[in-house]
Amino acid sequence: MARTQAPDYDQRREFFVAKAAQLFAKSGFSRTSISELAKACDTSKSLLYHYYQSKEEILHAVMASHINLLEQDVAEILSEGGNPRDLLRSIVHRFMRHYTGAVASQKVLLNELDNLPEDKRSTIVAQQRGIVEAVGGLLQDIFIDLKNDPARAWASAMLLFGMINWTHTWFDPDGPISPDELADMVINLVLRQTDTVAS
Repeated sequence: MARTQAPDYDQRREFFVAKAAQLFAKSGFSRTSISELAKACDTSKSLLYHYYQSKEEILHAVMASHINLLEQDVAEILSEGGNPRDLLRSIVHRFMRHYTGAVASQKVLLNELDNLPEDKRSTIVAQQRGIVEAVGGLLQDIFIDLKNDPARAWASAMLLFGMINWTHTWFDPDGPISPDELADMVINLVLRQTDTVAS
């Protein structure tokens, strides 16, 4: 007989994912055992396996919950329409808040992709590529010299993400600069090339 699903099933899954993100970020996926995760969650291994079939499935859940949120943000912001500069600014601000507010999940997403099964890894990579392409499209709308040069637009988007993706490695949330101020600094650097900005 199948086990009855608990009323708080989804909440417990989210709790396990949050704990897993913290452990994987701290010790690495390979060096974190299911026993350690169960202990951190104050539960048993058998109950953990009731929610997730494997440690790899938990890893995917950590990454998917994070990348889905970023993907949803991009879709929501782009659906509003408007000036591409403002849309880009909104995306960077939203991402910076996520990056500094969900450090563990961001670290896991960046460092543990190789530990996912191929099919799950391909899905996450495709989502990442979609986000980069969306930002590249905004950059093409902003900069005249990128309009007909998708390769350089892609490279420019990757450079932008290179500035913000690793913020968690050095940013101090208790320091003198807020995530929003940091986002403004990034945008100001990107838009500084006023001579090539489209009118």
